[in-house]
Amino acid sequence: MVFKNKVIWITGASSGIGKSLALHLSNLDCKLILSSRREAALNEVRDLCARPEHIAVLPLDLAEYHSMKPIAERAISLFGTIDMLINNGGISQRSLIIDTDISVDKKLMEVDYLGTVALTKALLPHFISNQSGHFVTVTSLMGKFGSPYRSGYCGAKHALHGFFDVLRMEHEKDQIKVTMICPGFVNTNIARNALTGEGNAQNQQDEATEKGLDVNVFTKHMITAIKKEKLEAYIGQGETKGVYLKRFFPRLLHKVVMRSRVR
Repeated sequence: MVFKNKVIWITGASSGIGKSLALHLSNLDCKLILSSRREAALNEVRDLCARPEHIAVLPLDLAEYHSMKPIAERAISLFGTIDMLINNGGISQRSLIIDTDISVDKKLMEVDYLGTVALTKALLPHFISNQSGHFVTVTSLMGKFGSPYRSGYCGAKHALHGFFDVLRMEHEKDQIKVTMICPGFVNTNIARNALTGEGNAQNQQDEATEKGLDVNVFTKHMITAIKKEKLEAYIGQGETKGVYLKRFFPRLLHKVVMRSRVR
């Protein structure tokens, strides 16, 4: 994938991985559409980017998944087309199953799964019409294997893999690409914003997240994976080995995760 002269739409662009993507991609002669709930923060990100005149801001809330069709139409109208959608928006969780109200599981599915799926389906006809397009979806290593305190988050991320694997198969004939990006621990605010069992933000950093990859290092690896049109990319440190342990030695992975005491 060559980024020059492409129009790229990024969700979750107001902070963390999304913000870092915007800053890096803005140097690659492409046009960007930045989305998240916080318009003021999006404007701040735009102003930090190279060539802000080639960057549009389009607020959206993934939880409002029934309203994605008009938002997609608005996004297309901004530059006349869209070449890539980077599904990066979402929320995490830090709570035991027994302590998690079902409303929290519902919110995780609405934001992390249904919102992403609805936005993707709203843009899909445009990609089919163009016989071109690239969906890049940021899931997690938790979409490949599980870890305590993340049950609802893991469920939503696993679901994304099922959906996008099928989308890739059904629309290969339309020249549509799908790349799944699976981060390990990345030093962002994802843990601070993670939901507790009552549905409130955790408001504190995890030790593992604090020690995770620098977000700029992660972003460079992610951009490389997109360029190579990889089907899946596992980006992190030692935790990425969990994907292979899950596939070949699932009982060993269980023991490793239980010993890690990661929160």
